[in-house]
Amino acid sequence: MNDNDDTAAAIFDLARNRSLDQQVSHPGRDKPKLPKRFYMKAEAGQHDGSYAVLLDRKVVKTPSKQALAVPSLALAEAMAAEWEAQREEIDPRKMWLTKLANTAIDLVVPRRADVIAELVTYSGTDLLCYRAEHPAALAARQAALWDPLLGWAAAHGIALTPTTGILHVAQPPASLDAYGRALEAFDAFRIAALHNAVTLTGSAVIGLAVTLGRLQPEEAFDIAHLDEHWQMELSGEDEDERARLETRRSELVETGRFIRLLG
Repeated sequence: MNDNDDTAAAIFDLARNRSLDQQVSHPGRDKPKLPKRFYMKAEAGQHDGSYAVLLDRKVVKTPSKQALAVPSLALAEAMAAEWEAQREEIDPRKMWLTKLANTAIDLVVPRRADVIAELVTYSGTDLLCYRAEHPAALAARQAALWDPLLGWAAAHGIALTPTTGILHVAQPPASLDAYGRALEAFDAFRIAALHNAVTLTGSAVIGLAVTLGRLQPEEAFDIAHLDEHWQMELSGEDEDERARLETRRSELVETGRFIRLLG
């Protein structure tokens, strides 16, 4: 491996997270010194039956030294565009598609069963199942937006039981098993995207709906953050909270684009 390969991997060590549930970054956190751009041209190219990102015709490596290769040419081209868009410095926080591909290759592929099990566990505490008791208008808004999604999930064998308040309600084991079976059909890249969608929305059902195209990312985000929007309607917007939500919204939109580019 040459120095450029090491540099490309080191770049994403800056942004790579230690576990899947730490993927989401927020403004104002650590600001590491960014590396200088070291390549002239970024492009997509074939690599061992897949499509890789090439820097000056050399395959980019993930932080664990695997080829940064994906199953779709469209996705590889979009990732290469992220690299090409970097100027004097390389900021991996602006390369969301590349980060998701790294997650899939480095974290999902070697522990696929564990990631699926984690998502199944998450489905047992789904946001959509925990409803407000009052005010009545908020409860009605939750029912109007959340009940259709629970009905959609139930039609796929994932029947989850809603409740009011915050006390845990156990979900039917058969429903959790059905959720796990649905995930078995996904490749590592879709599982990584699903995990990110679940993390950003707090809902395994919403994450699955985004992954399967039942919901567009923008719609999914608004449905998932209904309570926050309600609170802002009552109390007025908080600038920091608005910035946090907009960052998470943009990351969910990019996650949806990642899924679409997979084809």
